[in-house]
Amino acid sequence: MRVACSAKLAHFAAGPFRPLFIHSKGRTVKHIRLSRQSKPGPWRGLAIAALLFAPNLVAQGADSVDAETAQGAVTGEIEEVVVTSKRRAEPIIRHAGNIANVDIETLDWLEAQHIHEVMNKVPGAWIVRGSGQEHQTAIRSPVLGGGGACGGFLPLEDGIPVRPAGFCNINLFLDVFNEEARSIEVVRGPGNALYGSNALHGTINVLMPMPGEANPHLSLEGGANSFVRGKALIPLDAESNWLVAGAYAHDGGFREDSGYDQGKLHIKRRWSGESNDFILGFTATDLDQDTAGFIVGEDAYKDPAVNRTNPDPDAFRDASSQRLYGIWNRSLGPFEMDLRPYLRHSDMSFLHYERPGQPVEDNGHHSAGALLSLTAASDTSTTIIGFDFDYADAWLRQTQDGPTEGNPRQRETFPEGKHYDYEVKGLTLAAYVQQDWQLSERWALSGGLRLEYTHYDYDNRMIAGNTRDDGTPCGFGGCVYSRPEDRSDDFTDWAPNLSLTYALAEGVSLFATAARGFRVPQMLELYRLQFGQSVTDLESETIDSIEFGVHAWGNSWTTEIAAFAMRKRDSAFRDAEGYNVSGARSKHHGIELLLDWAFHPDWLFHVNASWARHTWDFDEVGRGETFVSGNDIDHAPEWLGSAELRYQPPGRFSAGLQSVTLGEYYLDGQNRFDYPGHTLLNLRASWALTDTTSLFLRLNNLADRDVADRADYAQNNYRYLPGRGRELFAEIRYAPNR
Repeated sequence: MRVACSAKLAHFAAGPFRPLFIHSKGRTVKHIRLSRQSKPGPWRGLAIAALLFAPNLVAQGADSVDAETAQGAVTGEIEEVVVTSKRRAEPIIRHAGNIANVDIETLDWLEAQHIHEVMNKVPGAWIVRGSGQEHQTAIRSPVLGGGGACGGFLPLEDGIPVRPAGFCNINLFLDVFNEEARSIEVVRGPGNALYGSNALHGTINVLMPMPGEANPHLSLEGGANSFVRGKALIPLDAESNWLVAGAYAHDGGFREDSGYDQGKLHIKRRWSGESNDFILGFTATDLDQDTAGFIVGEDAYKDPAVNRTNPDPDAFRDASSQRLYGIWNRSLGPFEMDLRPYLRHSDMSFLHYERPGQPVEDNGHHSAGALLSLTAASDTSTTIIGFDFDYADAWLRQTQDGPTEGNPRQRETFPEGKHYDYEVKGLTLAAYVQQDWQLSERWALSGGLRLEYTHYDYDNRMIAGNTRDDGTPCGFGGCVYSRPEDRSDDFTDWAPNLSLTYALAEGVSLFATAARGFRVPQMLELYRLQFGQSVTDLESETIDSIEFGVHAWGNSWTTEIAAFAMRKRDSAFRDAEGYNVSGARSKHHGIELLLDWAFHPDWLFHVNASWARHTWDFDEVGRGETFVSGNDIDHAPEWLGSAELRYQPPGRFSAGLQSVTLGEYYLDGQNRFDYPGHTLLNLRASWALTDTTSLFLRLNNLADRDVADRADYAQNNYRYLPGRGRELFAEIRYAPNR
């Protein structure tokens, strides 16, 4: 099947309305399906109107795609839409379910300093920006707190997990070089059988540039708060079989005693033969950050005398990571083999500035593994059989240098000294099968099953129990920190999926999916316990999901609507008072919309809308918060989204105005306190000064609104991480093959 676009639509291929580019095995394929996003707040009426008129658009689009109209268009023939959710190029018409792709042109247009700017392009996703490069993630979910909550999302680099399944980092993208990615694919909710633990609420695959397919460039950027960043991708010969990408950024920080220095490096080398293609990749990241903590008091983020201060000037985060991996594709008779071996390392040290006593945590890991998949394809079916192996040696220490300040209970139950010191050796083995059938010209069926086994060997290197490190007891019932005896733990999980796709007409496809996702308990949840918890309380967290959707496109527009409902069991997270909660249950349902409309040869309108409800499905009076079934989960806005209007006439100039909206959300599980939400405006423009040199300008928070990037209610007070004010950034870029 070929998907074509009109000359009017193809005009935008050279500007902000660009086709999606996916690079696979040395060739570039293009399609007209655009990345999407969500839209709330002031855009709510527009989103609802788009939903109401979508059936009419679909009806018009059924006959509007004419393959002959694309002949002679600016970009030539438009090929099938492809994505890489199964580690190989696949037409999106065969992909049952949602998948968002932020392509290289969009990434270049955004020039994001922080990953939240990229994820604003994904419907149903919200990256909560913290201080510096810190962040928390929500994809079809609330923002969950605590060290193990990050296990609800699976970050990948070139299809390989960035970390071991049981050793996640709540700042998912600290270890990822997204600044030089060629595309970022996001599957919302559980996906197919190829990915296992942590692919619960979402899978984020950061695809790095490939030798012979990259866009070489050099750039230098500067702006507000002493921000300076240099980036490079070499060699300048785009046809070379090797490449090096690097970036270094310095941010002086917009609050007192804050800022960061961050460096990233990516190297690739390619060897190709008649039946072999092998790529060796290496990625390294390093972050040195002075962190700014919470300001307190109702609406403190609006107070100019407070919102640029830092109550925790000693807070910091130092983190580094390295990954070496290979991607080997080879023909083996009826099978196409894809083998991805890897070695990984990370280490991090940071201050828990939000915890009583402000202890310092040091953690790290060494790990190795391999992903093997064998694909056999015919005209009517495709079978993928796979085996995954992962071994990790992880460690954690937490120490508090001085006595805790606060009320008598806090001073007694959060002792100084060593809190945790342990090592965990983890082993994960998995096998899966994913089968696709083309039942007829219109109908396609897909199903899969994954079986995964995880084993932990835990070695406690200090005294067990919830005492001080010298064995003396704490008052008020015992110390908060608790350490189990040496032990081993095993988890076996299975995850089925089933999907159906129906080609309603040319340019219109419907899909339905049912899938289960899971994550094993994280090492932090199992062995960094609190008083009153035991290891046996924790089971693998599971989520069951159903989804229905439609993809439709015409000559000058494209739209997608997806509706979902999910139920989650055996959740573990940290509540607003800092206490661990396990065995929780919740319900999640919502609808997501994309609409891209090239209403004039020089103009594009892009809008995304996401509405969702996330509610508790259990009752518990905990040591911290009280949870009531049916209440909204905290940090779960119903409305999310963004919209952008872009102008690009023929010539060297382009500009775009973007609106990003975050809806109201509760700050506690009992729904007593809330944050009203906000809308921000961002302005971008670019000028091609010569055929190889361009100037980019970005003006963020155009209206200079006082907002909170993160709002909480804890310890009987409002807490905020204030957002940045109006900031201007300028970049000069040299691209010889532009």
